[in-house]
This record gives sequence, C-alpha cells and structure tokens, in this order.
Amino acid sequence: MGKIVVCPGSFDPLTIGHLDIIKRSSKLFDKVIVVVMRNFNKDVGSFTTEERVDFIKRCTKDIPNVCVDTYQGLLADYVREKGASAVVKGLRAISDYDDEFRQALTNQKLNPQMETIFMVSNSEHMFLSSSVVKQVCRLGGDITEFVPPEICDDIIKRLSRK
Repeated sequence: MGKIVVCPGSFDPLTIGHLDIIKRSSKLFDKVIVVVMRNFNKDVGSFTTEERVDFIKRCTKDIPNVCVDTYQGLLADYVREKGASAVVKGLRAISDYDDEFRQALTNQKLNPQMETIFMVSNSEHMFLSSSVVKQVCRLGGDITEFVPPEICDDIIKRLSRK
C-alpha cells in the first residue's frame, strides 16, 4: 500500500486554489483523499455536501489517484481510519498559518502518527478563498478565473443576482 494523504476542507465552493493544492498533492502521494468536512466556525454553507462532492469529482475526474469523501467527525480520527500518513493544507498568507498551526498541533495530540504538511499556494491564488468567490459572484462580478470551468456555471446559477 502506498502513501495516502488527506486533503480536508469545506470547499464551499471549490476554487482554482483548492484544485491547485489537490493536483500538486497528487504528484507527491500515491492516493489523495479529498474530504469535505464541515467548518463549525462558518455558516452551514452555500452548497450542500453532496454538491461540493460532485464539484470536486467533476474537477478531478482526470486525476486517477484522487478520490472524494465526506466526514463529520474529527480529522485526526478520519486520518487514522483511512490509514493516511499525512494531511495537506494549503496556506495563502501568514494569517492562515496561525490557525492551521494550532489545528495541526491539536491533531497531532489526537493522532500522534499524523503529520500535517503545509503547501504554499501558488502566488496567483494567494488572495483567493471560497468567501471571495461567493462575495464577487453575489455582487455580479466575474468569477471565471477563480473557479474551475467545470463548475463555474453551477456557482453562478446559485449565487449570482442576475
């Protein structure tokens, strides 16, 4: 069995920044499990869990070592259940690091075998977040360079005022 990594997030919605981290992870690990999780610090979300899973599957269908899953519990437990050796988290800015660092330390206490790998976002995507995509779309802006083309129309249809 090869090295398995978990790429967790709320992905509400998936952005090209998320997809970049997933693609880069797929080159480093034998299997990448993209797991849609609920962020309890955020509202319920603009898209259902099923829609988010569908978005990710559509955008990663050509990457054979990527699979998509959902989970409601602790990330440390999920990683243990899947036999993964690590979690990959994308970092956009220093502000991301503070929160992600605390989460990594907590996860390591809960699952000492689990490593957290921080992957720096591509500089073109440093500003990009799901929140930015939602705000721009809701205000009628162009999101075509922010999200994968496979799901752009779905996001516009849901969020745009037009």
